[in-house]
This record gives sequence, C-alpha cells and structure tokens, in this order.
Amino acid sequence: MTTNHINTLDGLTTAEAAKRLQRNGSNEIAQARTRPIWLRLTDMLRQPMFALLVTASLLYIFLGDLTEGLTLSVFVLAVLALTFYQEGKSEKSIQALRQLTQAQAKVVRSGQTMHIPAREVVVGDWLLLSEGDRIAADGRLLNANNLQIDESLLTGESVPVNKQAATLNTESENDGDTVHAGTFIVRGQGLAHVTATGNRSQVGRIGQSLSELMTETTPLQQQTARLVKVLASIVIVLCVTMVLTLGWRTGQWLPAILSSIALAMATLPEEYAVVLTIFPALGAHRLTHAGVLTRRINAIETLGAISVLCTDKTGTLTQNRMTVTALAVKTNNSTSNGTILTWHPGLSVLAEDFHALVEHAILASAPTPFDPMESAFHALGQAHLASTEHLHADWSLVQTYALSPELKAMSHVWQMNEGPERTVSAKGAPEAVMDLCHMDAPARLAWSHQVDLMAAQGLRMLAVAQSRFLGDDWPDSAHEFNFEWLGLIGLTDPLRHEIPQAVAECQTAGIRVIMITGDYPATAKVIARQAGLPEGETLTGDTLDAMSDTQLQAMLSRTTVCARISPHQKLRIVQALQATGEVVAMTGDGVNDAPALKAAHVGIAMGARGTDVAREAADLVLVDDNFASIVRGIRVGRRIFSNLQKSMRYIFAIHIPIAGIALIPMIMGWPPLLLPLHVALLEMVIDPSCSIAFENEPADASVMQCPPRDTAAPLFGAGAIALAMGQGLCVLTSVALTDVLGTQGWSTGFALGSWTADLGWPPQSATHTRAMVFITLVIGNAALILANRAKAGEFWTSLRIPNPTAYAVMGLALGFLMLAIYWPWLAKPLQFAPLTPLPVVMAMGSGLLSLFSATLLQWAFAKFTPNRT
Repeated sequence: MTTNHINTLDGLTTAEAAKRLQRNGSNEIAQARTRPIWLRLTDMLRQPMFALLVTASLLYIFLGDLTEGLTLSVFVLAVLALTFYQEGKSEKSIQALRQLTQAQAKVVRSGQTMHIPAREVVVGDWLLLSEGDRIAADGRLLNANNLQIDESLLTGESVPVNKQAATLNTESENDGDTVHAGTFIVRGQGLAHVTATGNRSQVGRIGQSLSELMTETTPLQQQTARLVKVLASIVIVLCVTMVLTLGWRTGQWLPAILSSIALAMATLPEEYAVVLTIFPALGAHRLTHAGVLTRRINAIETLGAISVLCTDKTGTLTQNRMTVTALAVKTNNSTSNGTILTWHPGLSVLAEDFHALVEHAILASAPTPFDPMESAFHALGQAHLASTEHLHADWSLVQTYALSPELKAMSHVWQMNEGPERTVSAKGAPEAVMDLCHMDAPARLAWSHQVDLMAAQGLRMLAVAQSRFLGDDWPDSAHEFNFEWLGLIGLTDPLRHEIPQAVAECQTAGIRVIMITGDYPATAKVIARQAGLPEGETLTGDTLDAMSDTQLQAMLSRTTVCARISPHQKLRIVQALQATGEVVAMTGDGVNDAPALKAAHVGIAMGARGTDVAREAADLVLVDDNFASIVRGIRVGRRIFSNLQKSMRYIFAIHIPIAGIALIPMIMGWPPLLLPLHVALLEMVIDPSCSIAFENEPADASVMQCPPRDTAAPLFGAGAIALAMGQGLCVLTSVALTDVLGTQGWSTGFALGSWTADLGWPPQSATHTRAMVFITLVIGNAALILANRAKAGEFWTSLRIPNPTAYAVMGLALGFLMLAIYWPWLAKPLQFAPLTPLPVVMAMGSGLLSLFSATLLQWAFAKFTPNRT
C-alpha cells in the first residue's frame, strides 16, 4: 500500500462510523453466548451431588419431617449459591480473556489511519490490509500489492489465493476481487472497501465463530474423570449394600435410603469437577497480570512442564529499539578494491561517502515505518540528510519484492518522475545482498571479514544495494536487476535489563533456553552471552537443511543458538526437540511462524509486534513481547499445578473420615451419625476449602528450583492417593476417639473426677456426641488444609506464608458450626445439642491430634517413599 494511495482517501468520518455502528450493530459474528442463569442452574442440578441433596430433601418432606426437609433445602440452596458464585467467577475470567484477545483492524477515517477494535469496523470503512492480519470484514479490493490470502476457513483449500484489485475510481461492487472476514493475509498489502460486517459477512452467514476460547477436555480432566468413575462404581456398590443391609435389619427402607444417600454424598468427590474448572480459568486470569494472555485453557496444564524454551531474539530478549551505530562503505566502488570506511554515532558529521548507503536503506524500507529497524534508518536520515537531495518524499513506490525464505532480502522500486526511469533499492542479510550483486570471491571475502568484525560487537548486520530500471515491465525476481553493492549498516538493539536474571531462573528450573534468530551467527552469539545463556553449539539454517532428523536431534541437545533461521525451519526444530521427549515452548510473531507455534506444546505469540495469524495459532500471547513475561508465566503455571495437586489431595483425604462416619455405624449396627443434612453442611465447608483456599495459595519459594514435571505422570497418582488416604485415616481416627470419649468416656472410667460433671463431662446424649464429632471433623478439615499447604518437613515454614483466604475459610467454618450447635433453629434439625466448655476443648484437642499425625505422616511418606510423592 503506497502513501499516495492512502492520502487520496478520506474514508468515513468518525461521527458517521459511530452512527453506522449504532444503527447496524457491531462487527461480531453470533457466538456461543454466556450461559444464562437458568441453564447454569440446570446444569448444576444435574450433577450427582446436587441430585442426591434434592432427593434427600424430598424424602425428608415425604416422611413428614418438614423441619429437616426445609432445613436441608436451605443448605442445598447455600451450597448451590456457593458453587454458582465460583462457576460464575470462572466464566467471567474466561469471558474477560476473550475480550483481551479480540483482533484489531486498521482503517482510514477522516483522512487519518487509525487502529480500532475489529468489532467497530462498519460498512463503508476503508480497511488497510497487511501481511499477517486477519481480515475484519468482507470487502472489495481497491488496491493490492503482491496480495495473497489464505481462504481455507471458507473453502477448505490450503493454497493461498492471489488477489487483484479494482481501480480506485470505480464504484461497481463487482470490480476487483473480494476479501472475506476471518481469512488471513499471508503476503503483501492491500486496501479494501468494507461491504459487509458481522452476521452479514460470508463467514457470518454460515454461522462460524472465530474468537471462542478453546475449552476442550484436557488430559487432567480425563485422568480425573477416570478416577471419579472408579470411585463412583465403588460408591454404588456400597450404597446398594447399605440399603439392603439396613432395610433387611430394621425393616425401615426409607431411612435406609436416606443413609445410603448420605454415604454416597460423603464418598463421591464431586469437588474435583469444581477445581478442574476454577483453577485453570482463574489461573488464566492470573497470567494476565504476568503479561500473558491465554487463548487455550489447556495450555495452563503444560506451562509448568516446559523443558525447552525456544525464544526469538529481537524484541523478546532485546528491547526492539534499534539504533544505527555503525556504517561501512568503500572509497572505491569497484567491489574488490579500495578501503572500507566506517562511521559510528560518535562522529557527529556523516560524510558524503555514506549518504547513498543511508538513502537506499530508507528507500528499501516502508515509507511509514512500523519496524524498529526501518524506523532507525528514517531517524538517521532525518538527522543527517534533511538538508541534502538524498530524501525523496515525492517519489512513489510502484513495486516491491518481499522477503522470502529463498531470498533474505527485500527490494523496492520507486518512480522518481513522469519519465520511465526507476530506482531500485534493496536491503537484507549481507550474504543475500552479495548474491543480488553477483559479488566476486575476493570482494565477498573482504566484506565477510568486515561483517565478522562488526557482528563481534553484537550488531545486527544488514547490507544495502541499488539498481536502475526502465519502464514498468518488472522482472519476476529481484535477482534480475543489476544491483550495485553500497555497504553495511550495523544496528544495536539493547538487551532488556531483566533478561539475565530470567535466563538464570530458567536454568535453575531445569529449562533449557535456545535462542532462535535470523541474525548473523556472530551477532547472535554475542547477545546470547550477554543474556547469560550457557556455552553451546551454534546451528545455522544452512547447516540445519543439510542434516537428517537424527543428526538434528543430536545437534540440538548441545545447541544454545540457532542463527540465520527462517520461520519455516522453526517447525523442524520443534519436531526434533519433541522427538527427544522434550516439552517445547516456541515463540513467534510472523505468518510463517504459525506452523511451529501450532506444533509446539506451548505456542507463544507476540502481542505487540505479532501478526493475527501467529496469535491465532498460539496458545499464549505475550502482551509486552518480553522473555521475562514467559518466565513469570511458567512460574504462575507451576503454581497453578502445584495448588491443584494440593487441592485434589485434600479433597480425597477429607472424604475418608466423612465416608467412615457414614459407613462404620452401618457396619457395626450403631445409630447413624451422618445424615444428608450433615453432608450438606460439610459441603459448605469443603467447597470453598478445596477451591478458594487452595487457589489463593502463594507459590512455593522453591517452585522455580525444581525440574519440569513429567507430563506422563498422573496429576493424582498412586503415591498421592496413598498419602491422602493416610491423612484421611488420621482425621477419621481423631473422630473415632471423640466418639469413644463422647459415648464411652464415663462408663469406661475416663472421667477425671466428680468435678468434671460440673463442666458437662461426659456428654449426656447422642446429640451432644454428634456435636463433638463435628467439631473434631471441622478441626480435622482445617488440619488437612494446613498439612497439604506445606511441603514435607516444612510445616512451620508454611505457617509464615500468608494465605488470608485459607485462614478465613477455616475460621468461618468453625464459626458456622458453633452457630449450628448453639442456635436452636439449626441445632434441632441437625440433631446437635449445646456443649459446655470441656467437651468442646476435648473435641478440639482430638482434632488437633489429626494435624500432628497428618503432618508426621506426610514427613514420613516423603522420607521413606520419595519417588512416590
């Protein structure tokens, strides 16, 4: 797209565009809407836990116990509200991520080029199209420059389609090729007049949704679903056995059914579904604070398991703030003879010998530069050539030869006046420009030596050449021009100050960092040393192409820098690393980076300079293009996974004592301690404990000092199950001790003397004992939270790590239980009786024993079975 073309357009005014947007609606395709409240409630009620609670409520009412039925209904509503809130928070987080990753569009309005959200594009807009963009709306092409569009979304055809334009003064909608919303520009530039938006576009008419966040089932969800199915099968067998046993023993079948419902609710870990929904969604929201947007939720799983991080150099490790710091030309233009002159910013005057070099570097760049390197050329020209004849604002760009994998150089053809003479300017990799100039061996050797000298200073090296041409019968390739070598330009791009620390943190975390760049190898190695990458081999693109897959895999095991790499070669690097068992993250920003981003375990696109194509292919998007943000994201990913493991271990453990309270009295023929009403009460404690408390747990201090986790290892394997079961049995033992003290203490001689009667010991009834048991259970629940927050042997250290949410959940749970014991309106249906101080102290003491035993068990388990934790 030429500057002259844009300048001839006024486009819509901002006011007219706003009116059309209000009248016709936003440029959005009908998507899967956020679930309405009634549908979310219906989905929750279909879950087994809620179905069992509702069934129990109805049975209580059917049996004529209206008070217990209504109380249980209130508890059901409370549990439902809590789950509803947590699920709603999760959905809001995902919706916020959708909004953050909305595409942008570039339009001309009131004669000004502006970036706007794609949803604000309206019919009549002039839409500027650039390589890598996703087209925001249907339109008619008015100008096209080497424009190729990937229309596979609509046609299924993977080969890009060449597009031709109409003339600017035609009004016919049939003139010029059309472009369609949702398709991608893989090459070239263009200008389109928008003819249809939103649901009126072609992709809208066939009901496609282009911006939904991916929510497919993750491996963790699949693993957990299998575990829940196994447990559910066991629960079904136990419940049927309980109904038959109690019914046959007592002849009262409805109470037997209630007891079996209580057992089912006590045993079935329904909370797994809650945490597997909430943790990734809220984790993705947390990643936004680390400068990382999540496009695919399942990437959260893999983020903490990355073992190799392949990163770009420019803009990711460096600041992407290019400054020209060296120039090199010859005093004699006969290529192989003459002396090479150099210039650096310390020399305030730019000698005449360097003017042509800078002039053609500018002409080989975009007239309105976006790339920092091209901006540096323009800045140098404004500083030193403003009063010379070497700047050409009145020239027109009439043809371009884009950078390609075959030729790492680009050329611009300029029309200087009304005559047939044209000026051709080229810039690119020194070796590519040498080829364009058909440089002889001695000259190539001399200039290659100069390139090495400048690259050893960490400069990014480009060569510049010029040519002349008559007429407009352009050759197919830039090689057919007769180019003349002008010299070298060296640019400095400072390293981001936080990079050495971030690289060191990766090394401590067992993550290999491989820098992949299109730069000259010597330049890349200097930047790698500055970044703190370890010494290793340097792999070039030409060497890579000559290697077999086996050779490449062996080479990459000792490589830290890949230089002169084309985007299409990144895919082969990813596949080679994956073949050796590595979990690979790959960064990219261009159209040709998309295959590598999609193939990597975690594809990371650049948010500031990345193309829409790259962002669509990636799992994550870096808001600031900063390598340090990737490392922060890995830290967050490891934290999420660690907290998820802690939560799942807690869920399994807490269900052991609850299931024991429901099952043991049935086996022993004792009166039941646990009723559905009590399970509903406990769910109000367990739900926020497993989700809110553990989700807010800060990262372990050593989270980035551990090697990446094995992705083949289950989240909740045999070792974790054994530990959780042992912790649950510790709590069950404490509960059993309280039950024994409550029911047998006086008759077995446990009374401490006649004075204990004044303190309410022993308890006077089963309702007193039940209240004691539940105090012990709630204290045991707190013990499991505290034990699972800590690593083995670090319990006291963990207490110094703040988690106000966890402490609030534990405090509120105990406070609510005390309310249920001492408030008659709740105590009666729950069959609790008020306790005097001594039974409360005894119950709490018994609960604290579970904290000691669970913590000791965790330490012993880690010490004697380290490979199973």
